[in-house]
Amino acid sequence: MLLPELVVHLAPVLELVRLTDEVPEPEDVKAGWGALAIFALMAAAVALLGWSLFRQLRKVEHGRVTGVYGDVPADPEQRPVAEDDADDNTGDPGRA
Repeated sequence: MLLPELVVHLAPVLELVRLTDEVPEPEDVKAGWGALAIFALMAAAVALLGWSLFRQLRKVEHGRVTGVYGDVPADPEQRPVAEDDADDNTGDPGRA
């Protein structure tokens, strides 16, 4: 397939990277406060997105229940009255 052909062409490049790339010493690598702040900001962003998603889903569910999207409302009492129905509301079901 394609992978064996790529390995043949990329092997010299990978060997060159391995030879020139210096690994830092363990005492040179520290997490630091900046990484902690970035992690905390990302966690807060995910929490805010989840909160917003939850609110939007509640709005969609409320719209579905009340028939906003063209569905039949789950509760007949919550069904909105259409403008056409309000004008023709004579109380006679046989007359439309």
